[in-house]
Amino acid sequence: HWWPCDSAVASTDYEGRARCINLGLCVSGCSQGAKASTDITYWPLALRSGNVELRPRSRVRKITTDRNGMASGAIYYDRDGKEHFQAAEIVILACNGVGTPRLLLNSASARFPDGLANSSGMVGKNLMMHPWPIVSGYVEQKLDGSRGPITCQWSKQFYETDPKRDFVRGYTLQFGRGTGPANQAIVGAASGHLPWGADHHRVYREMLDHRVNIGVACDDLPEEHNRVTLDHELKDSNGIPAPKIDYTISENTRRMMEHGIARAEEILRAAGATRIYCSRTALNYPGHLLGTARMGRDPARSVVNEWGRSHDVKNLFIVDGSVFVTGGGVNPTSTIQAVALYIADQIKSRLATLFD
Repeated sequence: HWWPCDSAVASTDYEGRARCINLGLCVSGCSQGAKASTDITYWPLALRSGNVELRPRSRVRKITTDRNGMASGAIYYDRDGKEHFQAAEIVILACNGVGTPRLLLNSASARFPDGLANSSGMVGKNLMMHPWPIVSGYVEQKLDGSRGPITCQWSKQFYETDPKRDFVRGYTLQFGRGTGPANQAIVGAASGHLPWGADHHRVYREMLDHRVNIGVACDDLPEEHNRVTLDHELKDSNGIPAPKIDYTISENTRRMMEHGIARAEEILRAAGATRIYCSRTALNYPGHLLGTARMGRDPARSVVNEWGRSHDVKNLFIVDGSVFVTGGGVNPTSTIQAVALYIADQIKSRLATLFD
C-alpha cells in the first residue's frame, strides 16, 4: 500500500534551475536553486516575455467595479503605503482560502453590499484545512534524515469511506524521516523527550538522525460554520480590515484523526520504534487553506463556475485553493497548480466571448 511521493526538484540542470546536490534545506529555501518554486519557474518565464510587471510588497485593498457590474481594476498600496489604482479588463485572484474571501468581502459596494461575487452568500464559508496529527518515534538505525530533498512514502489504504468505520471519507498516511539538527532540537524539546541538564547532549545524540514519523493527512469536510469573515476592529498596517477565522475540528474529523493515529502507532511499533508520541491538534501549514470560494454550476451554492469565473462578475476569476469543494486527504499544491493552469487555458480560449 506504500509508494514514494513526487518531489519537485531537478536531478540535472533544467531551464534555469540547478541540479539538486542534497543540501537538505528544502523547507527553508534552496540556495542551490534546484527547488521548483514559483520564483524560479513561472515568474522568470513570465517576466522574460515582457508582458508581466511584478510589484512586490503591494497590498490590494479593494477590487473596483464599473456601472455595468464588471470588475474595473484594483485599489492597492505600494511598499511606502501610497495608494494607487490599477485599471484592468480582467481581474484574477490567487490569494488562497483566507486572502481571497477577505479581499472579496472588503470589496463590498452599493451594488454588491455583501461583498463582491457573493450573491450566494458562500464567500468565506466552508473553510477547510488539513488536520494533520504527526506520530513520531525513534529507531536504533542511523538515518540520513537531514540529507537530500524531503521525500516520503504514501499510503491511501484508509483514504476512501468505509461503512465499517465511524466516520466518512478518510486519510493518507505519510511516512517520513527526521530532519536536521535545529529541527530535531525543537521537536525533542517540544515533545518532552529532550531533557535539560546533564543528559541533554547524550539524549540529543541518541535522537538526531534516528527519528521517523507518520503524518495523518485528514480529509476535512466542507462545513459552513467554518468560515472567514472580516474583523472590523483589527486592521493591518494600511487600515484594511483583517480576516477573522472561525474553525472547529468536526466530530467526523476527530474520529478520523484518532483512527489514523492508532494505525500510525501500530506501524512505528512494527518498525521497532520507541519513544512514540503524537501531536494531535496540528493543522497543516498556512498553505492548506481551502474551500471559501467554491466552484460549482449552481450560482446559489457556489462562487465561481466550473472554469473559475465568478457567477456575478463575468471578468473576475479565482485560481487558488479557495475554489475547492472538498479538501482531500492530500497536499493540495499540485491540484491548485493544475486548476490554475486549466482556468488560464479557459480564459485564453474564451477571450472572444468572455464578456457575453
